[in-house]
Amino acid sequence: MRSETLPVPGATIYYEVRGSGPLVLFLPGGGGDAASVDPIAELLEDRFTVASLDQRGYSRSVLDGPPQTQRVGVQSDDVHRLLTHLTAEPALVVGASNGAIVGLDLLARHPEQVSLLIAHEPPCFAVLPDAAEQRAMIEEVYTLFRTEGPGPASVRFLAGIGNAMKPSPLPDELAPRAAEMWARLAANGPLMLEHELREFTSYLPDFAALTPVADRLVIAAGRETKGCLPYRPAVEIARRLGAEVTEFPGAHNGMRTEAVEFAAQLGDILTAHLRAGAAGRC
Repeated sequence: MRSETLPVPGATIYYEVRGSGPLVLFLPGGGGDAASVDPIAELLEDRFTVASLDQRGYSRSVLDGPPQTQRVGVQSDDVHRLLTHLTAEPALVVGASNGAIVGLDLLARHPEQVSLLIAHEPPCFAVLPDAAEQRAMIEEVYTLFRTEGPGPASVRFLAGIGNAMKPSPLPDELAPRAAEMWARLAANGPLMLEHELREFTSYLPDFAALTPVADRLVIAAGRETKGCLPYRPAVEIARRLGAEVTEFPGAHNGMRTEAVEFAAQLGDILTAHLRAGAAGRC
């Protein structure tokens, strides 16, 4: 595995690349970083070149100035620049949670760079019929963060999404690289609550731009998230695009907790897409 940095307007992006084969770029969820894809990457790197990044302002991707509101369009522009740096060909992209929102924005704005996007549970609460209620919940989380700190805010958020996240591993269960990542994620969490949560959950996908390229989009959701808030935007986005929701193993964080099963299904989808593209060129 190699790690490098890429200067972008207002920040320097840290990214990692491993494996060989067609490029798959993973976009982490809010406050996540490049190492969060490790359990999946280790299972795919014999067939794919797996790239992942720390989004700007988190972990090792440093801003040129102080922390500021995270914008979907700015993060997707970072990804656009990273893909331009990595390849001249359309890439496979996998986004989890807020990373799925970034992927949707990338596909809408730069469809020529995306061969296939798998968007797993983008928390676009603004698309829901009860968007105002969900916005109020997010504002309550933000107020708790500002008045009582990240602990109470996180508890309220997890309750608001229906406890759709499986527990994090215990510190004594972690290998050194994983322990270092979880330490970074602990530092990222308050930044996400203050600068990203409200902006991203209020994001509305550009359905007019996505409709013509909907055949390059897989809207995914965790099988165990059904009935919880994170599952619902996937259903609504798929409905508006005339698509179906593809269920993956696990809950909102199934990419980590059910890595083996998740990677197997993901690899099958990516391989089938590549084969279909090759057959279409014959």
